[in-house]
Amino acid sequence: MKLSQLVLLCLLVLNIGCKENNQKKEETVKQADDTIELEWQQLFNGKDLSDWTPKIAKHETGENYQNTFSVKDGKITVGYDGYDNVFNQQYGHLFYNKPFSAYFLAIEYRFTGNQIADGEGWAWRNSGAMLHCQDPKTMLKDQDFPICIEGQFLGGKMDSKEERTTLNLCTPGTNVVYKDSLFTPHCTVSNSKTYRGDQWVRGTFLVLKDSVIKHIVEGKTVLEYYQPTIGGEGVINFDLEQKQDGQPLTEGYISLQSESHPVEFRKVEIIDLAPIYNNKEKLNATVEAILENEKKITLK
Repeated sequence: MKLSQLVLLCLLVLNIGCKENNQKKEETVKQADDTIELEWQQLFNGKDLSDWTPKIAKHETGENYQNTFSVKDGKITVGYDGYDNVFNQQYGHLFYNKPFSAYFLAIEYRFTGNQIADGEGWAWRNSGAMLHCQDPKTMLKDQDFPICIEGQFLGGKMDSKEERTTLNLCTPGTNVVYKDSLFTPHCTVSNSKTYRGDQWVRGTFLVLKDSVIKHIVEGKTVLEYYQPTIGGEGVINFDLEQKQDGQPLTEGYISLQSESHPVEFRKVEIIDLAPIYNNKEKLNATVEAILENEKKITLK
């Protein structure tokens, strides 16, 4: 073989080798991009209310009236010991200080004790996770609820066969599309089972901007709706500038509710899906992995 031919052969082999190495590198990068990492961010640190802001009706934003929201034994506790048995419709909400747009949220809660004496009948064992909330700084002093979507938590009676579903939908100052139609009533029930007594319940929510919201218990979707927008009733004493009817709700704050019955929250955690929102294949695979994982969780 001539020297020139040998040189050409070596160059050809090197070229093929480089292409194979580059191809392997590209495959490695692609595999890394497709990796599903289920990393929960803890919004509650188990110690104090750092990064949380209270807003209670008839009080200014940031005022934690009579220590309504506190941390006891590693749990966010909603209590009314300082109210002298007079709730007086002072509905409260505890806001996490950062807004989110696309996410999977999990909250572990339980109802305890007795409702304060003058609490509304409908508020017995009633709380909620408020999604896509307005900024608490924009709420007026006497505003009762934030403009938002509510994932309503309800508890059932131990000595009754009455069904009382949880993870229902309420719409203070908002509307949604439900079963292919604009839904304007204030509340609708889910198809969850009834959770009675003081047992812990893990309520989860898939929120994908203004496209779809799902309420999920034990890995099962119990309510699904679409296209949340500002509109409708269910909220009073608000700043008119904050209620632009017809505006899509693409993001907002998360808050926990105080409605006159004691409740505890031991875990508030989130997987932020915004970074992969536009990668629909990875987004769908990640959501499926989360749901499968939720089915395996057993609460104690």
